[in-house]
Amino acid sequence: MMNYLIILAISFIFSAVGFRMYIYFFSLGYGLAVAAIGVTLAVLHWGQIGVAELVMCALYLVYGIRLAGYLLARELKSSSYRKVLSPEMERSKAMPLGPKLAIWVSCALLYTLQTIPLFFRLENGAPVDGFLYVGLVVMVLGLVLETVSDLQKTAAKRKNPYRFVSSGLFGFVRCPNYLGELIFWLGSFITGLSVYQGALQWACALIGLVLIVFIMFSGARRLEIRQDRNYGEDPEYQHYCKTVPILLPFVPLFSVKKYKFLVA
Repeated sequence: MMNYLIILAISFIFSAVGFRMYIYFFSLGYGLAVAAIGVTLAVLHWGQIGVAELVMCALYLVYGIRLAGYLLARELKSSSYRKVLSPEMERSKAMPLGPKLAIWVSCALLYTLQTIPLFFRLENGAPVDGFLYVGLVVMVLGLVLETVSDLQKTAAKRKNPYRFVSSGLFGFVRCPNYLGELIFWLGSFITGLSVYQGALQWACALIGLVLIVFIMFSGARRLEIRQDRNYGEDPEYQHYCKTVPILLPFVPLFSVKKYKFLVA
């Protein structure tokens, strides 16, 4: 229990950057918290942790640093993105402390649930097994997909900042970066399939996975609405939306904007 409280405290500390601007709770603070949790898990179990578990800690660290670095670079280098953030900053200043605290607490808890498969594996003293190796491979695939997607989007926007991105991985699915994140956390969940003990541990791990799936679909909905507003009159964009799935490749789900329950 004490080690979980330490992890939770770390999540609170690093996600607190959201008090500067509330969207940082689930963007910059998200990346920083996951990276810090990866390091903390390695430190807490140093001397008993195996190579494979260390690799998983490193994947959390790389995931978090990559995400936070990408978001910071985009904010600093992209004037168009700063325009998007400007009204968010004003809304953040106007937001009362109570809602900010609620977002902070929920986000900090979520980040511990997302990383809890490794926490349970280490706390339960589980041996290395096939689920760990398979999950690690899936995590790496998700991380690579997300990284390549972000690089392709940055390159496309640098060439033409006023056009939607449909090249590269965006030709297979409209939100490949979100898909990469789903795959990464699915891999994390898989690593613990043989170590969850009892209903509570299974519930914690499942809640973390279900919530990140919900958040990614919610993010895809917000992106779809924003892109419809920006490019909706473009016939090429309309064709793109009707022929390329929004989040899951080879699944004919082309729009989620009508699903109003996807609000996060």
